[in-house]
Amino acid sequence: MLIRRRTALSTVALAGIGAVIAVGTVAVGAPSGTGHGPENGPWSGPGNGTGPAEVIEVSDAAGLKDALGSAQAGDTIQLADGTYEGNFETTASGSGSAPITLTGSADAVLTAGGGYGLHLDGASHWKLEGFTVTGGQKGIMMDAANGVHIDSVTVHGLDMEGVHFRESSSDGSITNSTIYDTGNDGRGMGEGVYVGSAGGTDDKSDRILIEGNTLGPDIRGENIDIKEGTTGARIVGNTFDGNGLTGANYDDSWVDIKGNDVLVENNTGKNTTNDGYQTHDAQDGWGCDTVFRGNKSDLNGASGPDRFAINVTNYDEQDCPVTVTGDNTVTGGKGLTNPGVPVGD
Repeated sequence: MLIRRRTALSTVALAGIGAVIAVGTVAVGAPSGTGHGPENGPWSGPGNGTGPAEVIEVSDAAGLKDALGSAQAGDTIQLADGTYEGNFETTASGSGSAPITLTGSADAVLTAGGGYGLHLDGASHWKLEGFTVTGGQKGIMMDAANGVHIDSVTVHGLDMEGVHFRESSSDGSITNSTIYDTGNDGRGMGEGVYVGSAGGTDDKSDRILIEGNTLGPDIRGENIDIKEGTTGARIVGNTFDGNGLTGANYDDSWVDIKGNDVLVENNTGKNTTNDGYQTHDAQDGWGCDTVFRGNKSDLNGASGPDRFAINVTNYDEQDCPVTVTGDNTVTGGKGLTNPGVPVGD
């Protein structure tokens, strides 16, 4: 089921006051499976600058698929509580000033039996808020989708990774969200948040903000994996729980950084098999210029060969600098960082 509600805003100048009055909400019902069609009157939405946005209320999988296919810039898709079974995809884009919003409570659950739970394929400028994604191979996937901002979602129960910014999906974010129980196929490919692609530097998924999230337990890959080719990720104020790391594919830390110019600040972690954070040079000139600041690491119980809070495997003062400040702290393990890496103020 799908219901569309148009919302228009206009301004009225009142003499001597200059007040702004918001006017107009008209409820328009539409059966599931319809688009911006003649039953709703002439339509030219904010994507081309002339029409009102819509609030599109959906309560079943068919309605959600229709809404994802027909949404235009400025629209809001409102999920009713309930289960939405299937694989959901959109290629529609909003704009920087009028993103498309998909929102619902944690009791609005997208569940898939395989494939991707929610796939934004070339679909830029979206806000994804509040709902849950579970089941399937992967959770929320962005491919060539810029300006996608994810907030307060729950992602769990997946064969592979939870949230993936891929194919040069830049200027996005995931904030205030919960990810756990990923990588259930046993191959160690269950990262919580994955930025970029392995095996080259063509994927420029740059400037991704990962802030205020709760990651783990039972994330079988790293909680966060930042790949070579990507630049400017910010990992801030997250809580990591590495209980469940498999060690497959060298998954033995909360965060693995192979991109450049990454900020890692004010995070808290516990339960790791080896290190807290690692940097690597999977490609020449990558894995450099990371800044670690204000992180708290609990390495008690770690049994790997290194056991450093911050293991900079590729440090070179001139060619590949990394900054570790003195306000990072660690309990357990062998120490804050590996020998040869300076700790500054």
